[in-house]
Amino acid sequence: MKLSELLVNVKPLAIVGNAEVEISGVEIDSRKITTGGLFVAMKGTQVDGHRFIPKSTELGAVAVLCEDLPSEADRQESVCYVQVASTEQAVGPVATLFHGDPSRKLKLVGVTGTNGKTTIATLLYNMFRAMGHKCGLLSTVCNYIEGEAIPASHTTPDAIELNKLLARMVSAGCEYAFMECSSHAIAQRRIGGLQFAGGLFTNLTRDHLDYHKTFENYRDAKKRFFDDLRKGSFAITNADDKNGMFMVQNTRAKVKTYSTRTMADFRARILECHFDGMYLEVDGREVGVQFIGKFNVSNLLAVYGAAVMLGKQPEEILLVLSTLHSVSGRLEPVRSPEGFTAIVDYAHTPDALENVLNAIHEVLDGKEGRIITVCGAGGNRDKGKRPLMAQEAVRQSDKVIITSDNPRFEEPQAIINDMLAGLDNKQMKKVLSIVDRREAIRTACALAQKGDVILVAGKGHEDYQEIEGVKHHFDDKEVLREIFETES
Repeated sequence: MKLSELLVNVKPLAIVGNAEVEISGVEIDSRKITTGGLFVAMKGTQVDGHRFIPKSTELGAVAVLCEDLPSEADRQESVCYVQVASTEQAVGPVATLFHGDPSRKLKLVGVTGTNGKTTIATLLYNMFRAMGHKCGLLSTVCNYIEGEAIPASHTTPDAIELNKLLARMVSAGCEYAFMECSSHAIAQRRIGGLQFAGGLFTNLTRDHLDYHKTFENYRDAKKRFFDDLRKGSFAITNADDKNGMFMVQNTRAKVKTYSTRTMADFRARILECHFDGMYLEVDGREVGVQFIGKFNVSNLLAVYGAAVMLGKQPEEILLVLSTLHSVSGRLEPVRSPEGFTAIVDYAHTPDALENVLNAIHEVLDGKEGRIITVCGAGGNRDKGKRPLMAQEAVRQSDKVIITSDNPRFEEPQAIINDMLAGLDNKQMKKVLSIVDRREAIRTACALAQKGDVILVAGKGHEDYQEIEGVKHHFDDKEVLREIFETES
């Protein structure tokens, strides 16, 4: 494809060189450039890609998309330089065209919000596959093209990798693709140029303020996803969230709502709740599901609503929904031979922790049993949520063990101290702090008695701990099973 054809949806400020040159590939990583490639110089949060323009041309780039043109002395005569106001905004439309506009060749559904994205996207993927459709999934846990697993390093890949994956889905015959859309991805225009059949909003609570700086910036990044939906698509929003209707107030999409508390297009309520699942009433029909917690009722309603908007019949949707299992690391039980239950969950925000603990209380309602919570907070992330997480854990637990999560480049004890700073003397009587996460989990198991529930929160599906830039193997579920085996 010629460079000039790739620039159809881009407004260049200047073009230096021959724009009719043939392009063999598009990359934002100069190390991946091969002969005939187009290098897109991005001004990232860590590194400015303009520094690597010379390296890209050495490796064979015949064109460069940039915000700052290299000086005349630094330009190569054989290379075409295209200057734009923002490469962040330009890369999506360019990558989309280069890879054959894949999002228009399948039905792409995006899920955004603070919590529930992974569960909803994964359940939609599993549901539509169970209904006989070929599907793709782009999620925090793993990306899938039909049954082929492709490891995920970000919630949403960059625009180029994203279009590559979507193009592979089209080649594999996928009819649908379900995708988590993080606030970072929306703010950084990674999903620019894509055509969505629909979008879903889950909820909004404090998260990623280390990047967005203010809650309003974070909220507005989510809203932009719905602002950009085309006419003819659908937007399904959570009417129980105070930001639910704000998200869709400027969208051109057809708006639908879901709720467990008020009037909405899709409604549900819990009839019975156990650790093995719930009986629900969904739009007047009863169904048994293998999930627990009111927040999961909301997640299941979002899945149900999306399937309805994609043309499926309610009876078929509920039949398949009854067979689906929870996503890895989301309220996942690990049974102890001693008669207590351990639950592993990805909850790493105050709101997510509240939801999970509420779900446990709902099941324990009227039964004997204490709740012992093991939690921490990630390093080099929003420090403001640390004391809030400790407060929430203490409020809803009989005993709390504060420990390491992914400390990254921070001292684990310093993170723990930030969490403990949110507690008063009375609250501290419930709390232990143990830096070593394995030892913290072992201590929780030693304290637990028959009928108790241990919540191990924060890492969920992750099978590593990141310390000083190195990922060390660590899986909460594995650790629990090892403890149960050696101490039973």
